[in-house]
Amino acid sequence: MAYKDEKLNEEKVFKDPVHRYVHIRDRVIWDLVGAPEFQRLRRIKQLGTSYLTFHGAEHSRFNHSLGVYEIVRRIIHNFEDRPNWDPNERLLCLCAALLHDLGHGPFSHSFEKVFKLDHEDFTQEILLGDTKINAILSKVENGFPKKVADVINKTYHNKLVVSLISSQIDADRMDYLQRDAYFTGVSYGHFDMERILRVMRPMEDQVVIKESGMHAVEDYIMSRYQMYWQVYFHPVTRSAEVILSKILHRAKELHETGYEFSLKPTHFLSFFKEKPTLKEYLELDEAVAMYYFQIWINEQDPILSDLCERFVNRRLFKYIEFNPNLQMNEWMELYRLFNKAGLNPDYYLVVDSSSDLPYDFYRPGEEEERLPIHLLMPNQELKELSRQSEIVESISGKKRTDHKLYFPLDRLEEMSNRSKTKKRILEILYG
Repeated sequence: MAYKDEKLNEEKVFKDPVHRYVHIRDRVIWDLVGAPEFQRLRRIKQLGTSYLTFHGAEHSRFNHSLGVYEIVRRIIHNFEDRPNWDPNERLLCLCAALLHDLGHGPFSHSFEKVFKLDHEDFTQEILLGDTKINAILSKVENGFPKKVADVINKTYHNKLVVSLISSQIDADRMDYLQRDAYFTGVSYGHFDMERILRVMRPMEDQVVIKESGMHAVEDYIMSRYQMYWQVYFHPVTRSAEVILSKILHRAKELHETGYEFSLKPTHFLSFFKEKPTLKEYLELDEAVAMYYFQIWINEQDPILSDLCERFVNRRLFKYIEFNPNLQMNEWMELYRLFNKAGLNPDYYLVVDSSSDLPYDFYRPGEEEERLPIHLLMPNQELKELSRQSEIVESISGKKRTDHKLYFPLDRLEEMSNRSKTKKRILEILYG
């Protein structure tokens, strides 16, 4: 029997708190799960620094990847024998779903910004490079790793396949919303996924939703909206991310100026140069990063030491609402006053902005073209979701942005009460 058709002697299952069970029967999928590049995802948290806000948010990219695979497996099962569905794409969809987050690094987004990396580039490298994952995919058929890479990169010719893991209603989002809600303990991320899966229909270039399932989709869109503002953009989580990114910036700056670390930061050296090899990238997970942060608490550099102690022991920055576009004069005065107070404003005075577009209709030519969600009407006509739903229309195309200013209030409070600098800083911050 060809490797791509090989089944396990009996079905393997992973017990899952969100989907109850994740079912695996294909030998290819089972082998991929066992590959070291996939097992590494156990050591990368799904929600980065959110565990410092929601203590239950310790789940990993490994959990999530299995969940996305399971949702796609169920969708494909429902698509069997339907027009527009090509059963030959089944294994490709399952592999792409399982491996879509393969390239995420430690504390994903903060890391990427500081070291100018893109996890999607590393996903492609793992799929196409000299890895166990590539060796497994290559056994399926010639060119199969490239097909999987193309689906994840959204360049595969069959757009229906791409839309299963990358669209405005896809398996990726459906899993992380429910999984993140479960592990953070909030109620916002829950919606009727079973209903959505039942009303999904394959069309030539995307998945569409039967009009009778519109209310379940409204619920999904609103849960996404709430999760972004209540969980993903939570100001305490953002405070932790600010400190994390400043730790990485400081370590990089110290290295560039010839600073002698008490322990050579071997795992970071290629990142400081912004040119890690795939092997070096895969060797730096969150456990390794946290080891360095704990070591750096005892470094001679007071900024690196203080920032690491704050991150490890959760002594985070305080924050206020602050729009730099409208408060530039105050920002410039604060910057000068922080310098005067001996607090390096490059590390201790940080504006952080978050923005999200919960749902958008099709806008050709934009940087990220979002394929809208289409409803399949009883007469087989397609209608764009926000044209039928008043709820979705009310938030469509509306980008919400939130600005915060982060600073170490404890350090300000330690200053003498007679200090005019302290008095003026607190006056600007708190009025």
